[in-house]
Amino acid sequence: MGNLKENGYEKYDMMHSLHYDGIEEDYSEILNYFENLPEDDYAPGLNRYRRYSRALVLPSSGGIEWLPTVKRNGTEYAAYFQGKFNPEHSGSYREFHSIDENIRNNRLLREIIMANYHETFWKEEEKIMPIHVGVHFVKLLVSQDAEKAVSSPDCLHQDGEPFTFAHLVKRENVKGGTNAIGIPAARGSRPEDVSREDIHEIFELENPLESYGVYDSKVSHYVSPVEKGDGPEDTGVRSIILIDYQQTVVADMDE
Repeated sequence: MGNLKENGYEKYDMMHSLHYDGIEEDYSEILNYFENLPEDDYAPGLNRYRRYSRALVLPSSGGIEWLPTVKRNGTEYAAYFQGKFNPEHSGSYREFHSIDENIRNNRLLREIIMANYHETFWKEEEKIMPIHVGVHFVKLLVSQDAEKAVSSPDCLHQDGEPFTFAHLVKRENVKGGTNAIGIPAARGSRPEDVSREDIHEIFELENPLESYGVYDSKVSHYVSPVEKGDGPEDTGVRSIILIDYQQTVVADMDE
């Protein structure tokens, strides 16, 4: 937690730190699930695939409770609102295909959620109420040499939630997908367009469950577009789990 609080970001190796009997099987279940993610409805034709679900962490017990989904035409969705922080979808609600129940109950996913939670820090009054958790499964996949798959937003940004963690599931035959951590004032720009002094670090996640977390108020962050690599595989793929944490917000009755 020290680096996350002091520097605004920290890197982790969850495969090592969470190791338990059966972790390989649980990881394989998640890896296989990513193979059939639906296309991101808000990025048609942009080679991005996504599922999303919301949960609560109960600080008093350490339990995880998944929130209900919305059914539309027989398909389950989870709603997401990012306020002004994503310039590509500012002020709009989005609904993503929800994560299936068996994966929500995957032990490894639950262990990751709680490990991330224990890295976060809150005021005592904020821990009286549940902590809200958003879990994004995102895959960038390209099959043609000229294609790119782009994360949203395609610039240094802040998320609006106090904490966000990224966990690599798979990286195969890709170029790009490079992470950058910058100062808050760099948001809205790409790393190459700001002073090098405004960038804390540039790095890549390469191995399963290599991860990083950001303390949103102290840094901006970015991942570059993905292109197909030079390997023999027919496609290039970068799959990642993004998990954000925010406190329960109590309405101001004076407004």
